[in-house]
Amino acid sequence: MQTEEEFKDFILNGHLHYIPNVSIDCAIFGYHEQQLKLLLIKHRNMDSWSLPGGHIKRTEKLVEAATRNVKVRTGVDNLFLQQFKTFGDPDRIQFDKFDKKKWLEITGLVSWEGNWLMNQTITVGFYAITDFSKTILQTDISTEACAWFDIGSLPPLEFDHDEIVRDALHTMRLHLYHYPIGLNMLPEKFTLSEIHALYETLLGKKLDISNFPKKLIALKLLKKLEEKRSIGAHRSPHLYSFDKEKYELALKEGLVLS
Repeated sequence: MQTEEEFKDFILNGHLHYIPNVSIDCAIFGYHEQQLKLLLIKHRNMDSWSLPGGHIKRTEKLVEAATRNVKVRTGVDNLFLQQFKTFGDPDRIQFDKFDKKKWLEITGLVSWEGNWLMNQTITVGFYAITDFSKTILQTDISTEACAWFDIGSLPPLEFDHDEIVRDALHTMRLHLYHYPIGLNMLPEKFTLSEIHALYETLLGKKLDISNFPKKLIALKLLKKLEEKRSIGAHRSPHLYSFDKEKYELALKEGLVLS
């Protein structure tokens, strides 16, 4: 939604095109150069930040709705995306915190009573992960800001989004042992230091600098290439690539990387 007219129509008639009382919220993690960040948005007429998300069109699957919302915010397609939990506490959205008067001025509504957005809503949590340096962040008519925050210094979030972020981060770290997240986050050719830094940052803990790559090599998940990367005088580490077939097979069985 990019115009006031589109936003007004969504408020008044959105229930005709979207499923009422069900939404999605997306924890979009960004990694780059040993930094882990989270994408947050700030809605108009609200003081705090929240996760990006939205409602599900009547014509789309849940994952299609999540993919659409992630692309709208990041400008990136085909991100690693996983559904992880549903959140449905009765008081998860406290409507008394909304500045309803300002929204009434925008929409022309006389009252919020009976509006399809003012009922208890269950949300389905997804998480995505991307290289934040490759994103083009976008706002729309309902949001005034969209920004990356360091995972260790997040502001207080609206609704139950603090809980959603905690669960998303925990799930993502478990999934590192079962899904090809590393395959999606590294260039086709990389050094052992780069893959070590990726997993150490995403897991939020130290991994033995010598044993970690040895385990991947012993499992034949990495292929040592003839090429080297020149990174300074007398420093030309070998490049590696994933053996994709063996990597994905190992992921199904679970990796032990710590």
